[in-house]
Amino acid sequence: MAQEQSYDIPLHDIKPIVEVQEYSLYYFLGIVSIALLLVVALGYLIYKYFKKRNAFNLRKENFRLLSSLDLKNTKESAYLITSLGATFKDDSPRHKEMYENLTNRLEEYKYKKEVQEFSQETLGYIELYKEMIDV
Repeated sequence: MAQEQSYDIPLHDIKPIVEVQEYSLYYFLGIVSIALLLVVALGYLIYKYFKKRNAFNLRKENFRLLSSLDLKNTKESAYLITSLGATFKDDSPRHKEMYENLTNRLEEYKYKKEVQEFSQETLGYIELYKEMIDV
């Protein structure tokens, strides 16, 4: 009779199977969430940039109008300088003082039916006030 073969041979140099913790799903979700946050933040910054770039700037517009005034039309220019210059009068105490001085000089050109051209001194004050403005 033949001997029965046993397949349960003890193996001394092979270790038993151990359970390995799998963290790759957590790593993947963390990387995806960080990437998503970065994309949203970048999108927000781009949105703010374009919104700010296209926004209407009253100071720039008033400075442009003030710079392009036709000083030959004295009465209309005096009114426009007074109204447009008021935008910049609160920039500093020096601006406020200069604006008040300029409006006092422009009074004689506003309320008369017929007015003369601006004097050289008044033109100098107007130019000085325009040069003081920072936009």
